[in-house]
Amino acid sequence: MVSRLILVLGDQVTDTLSALDAADKTSDIVVMAEVAEEATYVQHHPKKIAFIFAAMRKFAARLREDGWDVRYTQLDDTENAGSIPGELIRRAEETGASEVIGTQPGEWRLIQALEDMPLKLSLKPDTRFVSTQDEFDTWAEGRKALRMEYFYRDMRRKTGLLMDGDQPEGGKWNYDSENRKPAPDDIAFSGPMQFTPDDTVQEVLDLVDSRFGNSFGQLRPFWFATDQTQARRALTHFITYALPRFGDFQDAMMNDNRFLYHALISPYLNVGLLDPMEICRAAEEAYKEGHAPLNAVEGFIRQIIGWREYVRGIYFREGPDYPRRNALNHQRKLPEFYWTGETEMNCLSKAITQTAEEAYAHHIQRLMVTGNFALLAGINPHEVHEWYLRVYIDAFEWVEAPNTVGMSQFADGGVIASKPYVSSGAYINRMSDYCKSCRYKVADKTGPDACPFNTLYWHFLDRHADRFAKNQRMNQIYANWRRMDEGKKATILTEANAFLDAL
Repeated sequence: MVSRLILVLGDQVTDTLSALDAADKTSDIVVMAEVAEEATYVQHHPKKIAFIFAAMRKFAARLREDGWDVRYTQLDDTENAGSIPGELIRRAEETGASEVIGTQPGEWRLIQALEDMPLKLSLKPDTRFVSTQDEFDTWAEGRKALRMEYFYRDMRRKTGLLMDGDQPEGGKWNYDSENRKPAPDDIAFSGPMQFTPDDTVQEVLDLVDSRFGNSFGQLRPFWFATDQTQARRALTHFITYALPRFGDFQDAMMNDNRFLYHALISPYLNVGLLDPMEICRAAEEAYKEGHAPLNAVEGFIRQIIGWREYVRGIYFREGPDYPRRNALNHQRKLPEFYWTGETEMNCLSKAITQTAEEAYAHHIQRLMVTGNFALLAGINPHEVHEWYLRVYIDAFEWVEAPNTVGMSQFADGGVIASKPYVSSGAYINRMSDYCKSCRYKVADKTGPDACPFNTLYWHFLDRHADRFAKNQRMNQIYANWRRMDEGKKATILTEANAFLDAL
């Protein structure tokens, strides 16, 4: 029997991968490769590269133990072709194989590169999601607005999660109104489970340090889970110690606590070390046993079977051009402080410094601090997109681009969000303790000490009034702007322009 090559990518380290399910262990050959092209098409955070390479090496070892013939290429192998297609062609020449079976990648860029290969290619659907793309497209067809909430309800019905017959548990689909408590005085959770690097991880860390040591971000200390057993321990740790309070404070931000009650399991979920239904059932069980309240469990499950599934559907439905959309025609360059954290705005400095050191920031830090500033300041959304893709350990384009281009920057013109997610400093002050130790004064609306978010907020609304003034969700905001004293409005716009010019 002629061998086929079975491609397993770095974010596909899953036993039940559709490509493996379609393979014959007795004759087919698994190909895995650490390649420069995937590590450098954007300059990923070194923690992200190390995480993926370590998870790949451990998964390859598991496959070998299970009886697979695995041809694995390390980054520093002298014969490394440097790209996934190059490695497949090299292995085809080596083995005589002429056919490749893979699971659909999560980026249009890589799908195109594989389809351009001179080898027969069969890409299987990625079955590690609750919804298929066909199901999402059927749901989306004919709708005037693709709002996540209604898709999420269908996913609840499909999975049976938190359902009481055909009704939602507790009588409501969504308990978000209970999940917006501001930052507490202290957090009774020590943070996500941390793992000491073993020999495999240490070897990868040394390699990444030598090759990518000058990239944005701090490689060590490195404590992420890199195999399925560790990832499941991290999940259990979160369910046991943090989930009960997760809902209350999921939107809060604190100077001296980077993780609050967050799970930090998104990297494990996105590379395949954890399964979405495995995670959701564990959370649901915590509710049924009385360990965690409904608002926390519903909010957590919604992020996984609601938001995560929804943005993947959007990414593949909207097509390869999606990451380059720029509906608001924002053209300003990304400020240098996004790479250094050196800004007098404390919230931005904290979020960016944390990102550099941890390769992580939670969703409100991304949306309402770094994302909010970029949108208000008119930063080119593709530059913002590439920054998020580079700096976060859980960022893969299928999930990152809709969150950035759509949700954060409104660059898709409203495919995802019905209005732009912008705010003045008041929101950040309400949800964090950042403002208390900032050089700027959040209560000042104008003047040398005024929080830049305050003037930039009105500047954004003024310059985009033609687009948003008739938006029903923004009517009151624009009414407030129209009623404002003309002299005050002029001062706000002058000060905002001066700040932007200084960027």
